[in-house]
Amino acid sequence: MMVERKEYLDELWKWKDQNVIKVVTGLRRCGKSTLLGMFQALLEDSGVDGKQIISINFEDLQYESLTDYSKLYQYISDHLCQSGMNYIFLDEIQMVADFQKAVNSLHLKDNVDLYITGSNAYMLSGELATLLSGRYVEIRMLPLSFQEYRKLKGDSDADSQFSEYLRYGGLPYIATLDDPAAMADTYLEGIYNTIIIKDIELRQSRKETDPNKRKVTDMTLLRNIARFLASSIGSPVSVKGISDYITSSGRKVSQNTINDYVEALIEPYVFYPAERYDVKGKQLLKQNRKLYIVDLGLRRHLIPRQNYDLGHSLENLVYLELLRRGYEVTIGKVGNTEIDFVAKKGDDISYYQVTASLTDESTFIREFAPLRAIADNYPKTVLTLDRFTPGSYDGILAVNVVDWLLD
Repeated sequence: MMVERKEYLDELWKWKDQNVIKVVTGLRRCGKSTLLGMFQALLEDSGVDGKQIISINFEDLQYESLTDYSKLYQYISDHLCQSGMNYIFLDEIQMVADFQKAVNSLHLKDNVDLYITGSNAYMLSGELATLLSGRYVEIRMLPLSFQEYRKLKGDSDADSQFSEYLRYGGLPYIATLDDPAAMADTYLEGIYNTIIIKDIELRQSRKETDPNKRKVTDMTLLRNIARFLASSIGSPVSVKGISDYITSSGRKVSQNTINDYVEALIEPYVFYPAERYDVKGKQLLKQNRKLYIVDLGLRRHLIPRQNYDLGHSLENLVYLELLRRGYEVTIGKVGNTEIDFVAKKGDDISYYQVTASLTDESTFIREFAPLRAIADNYPKTVLTLDRFTPGSYDGILAVNVVDWLLD
């Protein structure tokens, strides 16, 4: 059972035959391989001969010999069709050491349209970024949106499905389970262990020759930091704060080490950083960014159930949805108050507050106050779960978040 990831397919189609490498990035098992398969089917439906398509998934043992970049280049060169464009798909390319050499050489060919995927942001740093600067576009893939989740599950009561989506997240396989309560934790543990074992250890092997990069070797510490970050979404996070938390549990860890371990969780797309933005001064602030987790099911798996809170989970979900919709998202600062999200797309700006309920008068006043303090005329919205308060209040919209997600 699959759901068409239309936004991502449209983006790939837009760049088809353009002289840039298409790089699809995102968490393991968020649907990158399936997306490539769907796109290949679209190509064949449009008249592309199957002989013009070469697809290699480096997690498949039959391609293990091609994890040598020179053998990979030679294999693809030997199988190119000379009479038309060749569409090359290289899935989980970070498993090929020095893959950028093969990718760059293939990109130089006039009859090659190249698509690659990866589960670690480190693949787009360092030498690859330098070598291919200006010659690739990144398409950042996330787990299923609520709209996609609904299509996969079949239409039923939206609010009850939303409750399940909040609890178990949007990873495609989880959404296909008839009984996620019995199976989700086992599946999520497998994904999390794979990220640690494959992606983070691979990250270390790539940094062997870089004296400025410290290794991430203590997996217990990494898990503790991951749990701290998962429980802290919606709150400003500093390296010092994490260090103090670890120290309070009886262990002394340097802030440099903490910083390395946090980056090790950001690179495989487990956490996404959101910087703070001074709305009036129109500048990014350097301290106390927030970190949001890529999937709420993974968050629920990581933290004790008693620490699971609805408000911050809702905020996390809205952050991810704004990213899906193509916005650059920051945390807004207006004087001494904060706006949950400032969403920018080109010259367009929108402001969002997120709260579980607006029925309490003090909460209503608190959530609307920062938006009322902004002097410009860009759209301002408060997203809430309750269905009693939606409407317009002095030009500021209160909108039910389920309706917003399905709009």
